[in-house]
Amino acid sequence: MAGKYPENFEQLIDMLKTLPGVGKRSAERMAFSIYKWDAEKTRKLGKIIAELPERVTKCPECANLAMDGNKCSICLDSKRDTSLVCVIEEASQIQNIENSGFFRGRYHILGGKITPLKGQEAHSLNTEILLKKAKEGEVKEVVLALSYDMEGQATAIYIAGILRETGVKVTRLAQGMPAGSDISYVDSATLAAAMSGRTGIGNID
Repeated sequence: MAGKYPENFEQLIDMLKTLPGVGKRSAERMAFSIYKWDAEKTRKLGKIIAELPERVTKCPECANLAMDGNKCSICLDSKRDTSLVCVIEEASQIQNIENSGFFRGRYHILGGKITPLKGQEAHSLNTEILLKKAKEGEVKEVVLALSYDMEGQATAIYIAGILRETGVKVTRLAQGMPAGSDISYVDSATLAAAMSGRTGIGNID
């Protein structure tokens, strides 16, 4: 076919197109940019990607990104408040909250939110470790920093429900959080205000 790129180049474009927000033209530009790298830089990228599934693991404490099966940097930080846990959907949302400079507790990543249409049911969420810590008295307050869409609201109600009998205080981000918003895209100043003004979950208090 006229104008078709070499097979390996086409494969690279196809892989890049699977990234969020990347279309065919953007994938082509990135592929050409990578092609212009020197061989050593290209090999280094390949090595990093090849090792990613083995080297980058989930923290056994919170499910954040960690290295080689160890705890993440936040769980290893002795200055963090272990009695305060912020529950979020994905590890990618941590940095947004950290940028607010307000929260000094630890995190717990659910691995998504309740989305039946996408096959994500309540039982598939990562909740066991959180519930165990709450029952053992290690955690005193759980802050639900979940998206303000229908799925996030349903997930918040579910998490609050399973924590009900533990006696743990369950709060939710408050002022400044627009309805339907995804935590991943809320600016740090808004998150700081929402965190400082967090309120109790109605069906718990």
